[in-house]
Amino acid sequence: MGAKIPVTIITGFLGSGKTTLIRHLLQNAAARRIAVIVNEFGDVGIDGELLRSCCDRAMGIWELTNGCLCCTVQEEFLPTMQALLARRQEINHIVIETSGLALPKPLVMAFRWPEVRHAATVDGVVTVVDGLALAAGQVSADLEALFAQKEADPSLQHEDTPLEELFNDQLACADLVILNKADQLTPQQVEQLLSQLRSQLPPRIKLLAAQQGQVPAELLLGFNAAVEENLGQRPSHHDFAEEHDHDEEIQAVCLEMGAWELQRLCQSLEQLLQVPDIYRIKGFAAIEGKPMRLVVQGVGQRLDWFYDRPWQSAEPRQTRLVVIGRQLEQQTLLSYFG
Repeated sequence: MGAKIPVTIITGFLGSGKTTLIRHLLQNAAARRIAVIVNEFGDVGIDGELLRSCCDRAMGIWELTNGCLCCTVQEEFLPTMQALLARRQEINHIVIETSGLALPKPLVMAFRWPEVRHAATVDGVVTVVDGLALAAGQVSADLEALFAQKEADPSLQHEDTPLEELFNDQLACADLVILNKADQLTPQQVEQLLSQLRSQLPPRIKLLAAQQGQVPAELLLGFNAAVEENLGQRPSHHDFAEEHDHDEEIQAVCLEMGAWELQRLCQSLEQLLQVPDIYRIKGFAAIEGKPMRLVVQGVGQRLDWFYDRPWQSAEPRQTRLVVIGRQLEQQTLLSYFG
């Protein structure tokens, strides 16, 4: 049968930088053949496309959009893992990016199932922490968006768990904790936050600071932790709760438009982010006179953008944005770009 395929689970709250971290990993994968599973909110896979397009070394991106992965393990995770294990001769590592609200432990426990344990093992769990948010005394830079994500996921079985407990569970299950966005903090802040995190972590957990998710593959992969075999060392606050009703007014709306002048597009997006019921904007944009595709990400009041790759000859040069919020109407959203 051969050796088991190692799996790395990447967890962390909304906006911490998980996708950026995985992009950097794929771009510096060397000879590694890495498959990626992405757990996204909504049915438009911007994060999956962003990872898929970053380089040619990824062996495939599998997008799971039917709810928080740790609460839909059997429905979502098992069929995807079985499909990947059928290609095990082509793959030598799997990376799973969880949603911002996922608990790592229930997902790790799935690797004990007979259908999986014979062929795959959890090499390690990596938790990404938003340094800017932590410096402000929060677990996420946009708590309102995080609460909206909790309300919107009908599969979420731990929606009443306090965010601090979710944060502690993500830390306690980790083999490596990354304090991200260190470049946006002072050296004194970085040292203070590292000390704060270290006081919360058992000695076995590695801790480091990073900027823009730039962590060498050698540090992210190769823990050989067989996490599923030692979950007793990874305490959790979590007890599965009974199902509750959820807010079905939270939704993801896709906007498709033509090319834009960069400054005008940014002004429109910044105005849109001022709307209280809008929690996140992400997507791609075509910029007039530019051969490169623009990646756009807006969380709370912060708008970030960068060019990721040239437009391909076979794809339409259009702007495609996903807006996540409450009671959204497509025509009203489009009016901001009039």
